[in-house]
Amino acid sequence: MLDLQNVSLELEGKKGVEILKNINLTFYDKKIYVVTGPNGGGKSSLAKIIMGAYNPTRGKILLDGQDITQMTIAERARLGIGYAFQSPPRFKGIKVKDLLNMAASHNPEKVNICDLLYHVGLCAQDYLERDVDSSLSGGEMKRIEIATVLARNLRIAIFDEPEAGIDLWSFQKLAETFINIHMQYDTTIVIISHQERIMELADEIILMSNGMISAQSERDIILAGILNNDSCLCSTKCEKGVGQNVECVG
Repeated sequence: MLDLQNVSLELEGKKGVEILKNINLTFYDKKIYVVTGPNGGGKSSLAKIIMGAYNPTRGKILLDGQDITQMTIAERARLGIGYAFQSPPRFKGIKVKDLLNMAASHNPEKVNICDLLYHVGLCAQDYLERDVDSSLSGGEMKRIEIATVLARNLRIAIFDEPEAGIDLWSFQKLAETFINIHMQYDTTIVIISHQERIMELADEIILMSNGMISAQSERDIILAGILNNDSCLCSTKCEKGVGQNVECVG
């Protein structure tokens, strides 16, 4: 379980200008969470503060009760927290099989890299000897990066807008991949996304706006509010009685 308690983040070099404001969130084991909301609302900052790329100005971050607030990215990675980029890095001269073996090197469980590729919808025979370079499409790179996440057997996997830069066919395969992960692994998945198809995969949806949590609830409740109103700011939703079980903040 990952627990954020009263977490705030100030804009670097501008004291008092907060990107995140008093965030309280709990991510339970083996669930899919989708964080959505308007651009500039703090979604990516939230993802980076969980990973350790940013340190909170105030508040605590706990992993199964352990305070990890001041831990580095590397220290959090060793505890099983991983981050997948919008644009996965490419490595000229490194083959897919080598990348997966490196990712699995600290996993105490025996990993079959052919199975990893199968779970993300790629044929091992076609990809193991491929270089991780520009010859791979955006969709292929996204799924290979997810395979590296599976190789590490993460406790918390964070995906920042995984649909960015891929075509419709690859997007559908990406959605199927998240379903497969959820069914076969114990990883808690946190996805930053604007896409309804991704939100439909969630156990819970978290809405962010102006650096705060506007609402958090089960997928169907939040989606109904978004589809009916084109936005889901807590201040208007609760007044209209839309999604009355939504947990409102502020």
